[in-house]
This record gives sequence, C-alpha cells and structure tokens, in this order.
Amino acid sequence: MNIQDFQMDFFSLKGKNAIVTGGNSGLGQAFSLALAKAGANLFIPSIVADDGTTERLIEEAGSKMVFMEADITKEGVPKQIIENCVEALGSVDILVNCAGICKLAEVQEFGRAQWDPMIQINLTAAFELSYEAAQKMIPQRSGKIINICSLFSFLGGQWSPAYAATKHGIAGLTKAYCDELAQYNIQVNGIAPGYYATEITTATRSNPETNQRVLDHIPANRWGETQDLMGTTVFLASRASDYVNGHLLVVDGGYLVR
Repeated sequence: MNIQDFQMDFFSLKGKNAIVTGGNSGLGQAFSLALAKAGANLFIPSIVADDGTTERLIEEAGSKMVFMEADITKEGVPKQIIENCVEALGSVDILVNCAGICKLAEVQEFGRAQWDPMIQINLTAAFELSYEAAQKMIPQRSGKIINICSLFSFLGGQWSPAYAATKHGIAGLTKAYCDELAQYNIQVNGIAPGYYATEITTATRSNPETNQRVLDHIPANRWGETQDLMGTTVFLASRASDYVNGHLLVVDGGYLVR
C-alpha cells in the first residue's frame, strides 16, 4: 500500500463486532459508545445489571447491542461470553478487557482477602477472555485485543500492591500476546489512562490539597475527561492501527513526563 491508498474509512468499524467487559458503566461505557459511533456492534458482559441507558446510546449511534449479565471470574464464563457473542453477532473482531476493581489498604493490612479478587478480575479474567477470543481470531486471520492498563503499569502501587501487580501483569500479557498473535494479523495493545474525572476520583478532586497535588503532576493542567479516551479506543480497534502492536498507549495529559 502506498500513501495514496490511505483512506479515512480505515478508522471505520462498520461490520465489526466488539466485546467490552464492564461496558455498560464507567469508562467501559465510553469505550462501548466510541466503538458504536465508529460502526461496531457491541456485546457487553457485565456483573452490573443494565438499565437500558447504554443500549439506548448505542442504538442511537446506529449500532446493535447485546447484553449478558456475567461474572467473568467464574469458571467457564469467559468461554461462554465469546461463544455467545459469535452466536448473537456472527463474530468477535474486537475485545476490550475493561472490567476491573481497585481495593485500597496500607500494606500491613493488605492480605489475600484484598489480593485474590483483584487478581481474578483484573488479570486472570482478561487472560481467559483473550485466550478464548484468540481461538476465533486466529482462523479468521484478524482481530484486535485492547487491554485497559494504567499508569500503575509503570509505577508503584501505594495502598494497592495488587492493583499495581495486575496492571504490570496486563502490560506483560499485552506484549506476550502480541508476540504470539501478530503473525495472524491480530493486534494486541493497551490503553493506560492517567487521572480522570470519574466517580472513583470524586474524593480526590473535591479535596483542594489532593486535587492540586494531582494537577501539579499533569502538564495539561487538567483532569482527563472520558471522551479523551474514546478516539484512542477507535484507533486501536480499527484498520488504521494495523501496524501498532504490543504497545501501551498512555493517555495521561503528560503525567508520566514529570
């Protein structure tokens, strides 16, 4: 392909089918809507019951949504998710491993009760879903796996060693799967969000001292908004990123440079 062959429809996801775990709430909902606006149909497994809002937004974007209430940590559920997506939509072309939790405690209080659930949800479930998705993507010689990483894929994890461990782990899984799957025209990448103005950061943002401490570390001098991640998701899910593989794309307003 030469430069004259490049078209803006390389960013289109028309005819593609995407799975976004936890895609009906928080950042996952933004990822789902971004993919829908680019033309993809959505299969959304979540432990959080759907109230119809996400489906309405996706249908208004002109795409189809199928919801599955599912606990991705249960044995056999990841395989069932992939199979159900193929049955409902015809294929799985994009997998976004978004579902995750973060439990906080000082290191002397952070035991297996906090550690185990985070490893199961943030890392093991993402591995199992990626494994099952790969079984479908390899024969079709195409696919996109996007893992939601974190700044803590690069940094330490004060008050949450398990979160840092899982986010370092998902970064390693991203690179390992790229190394195996690139030969089949499957791209495996990660998105590492910085500090975002979401419900989970309300307490930090509402405290002037902690809010300023975060802002002092961000060259853009503002918290990220969910829409700041949506274009990144479409890019990594589309043909436009076919030679981007094994990469962690940091979307942090410059946080890591300070």
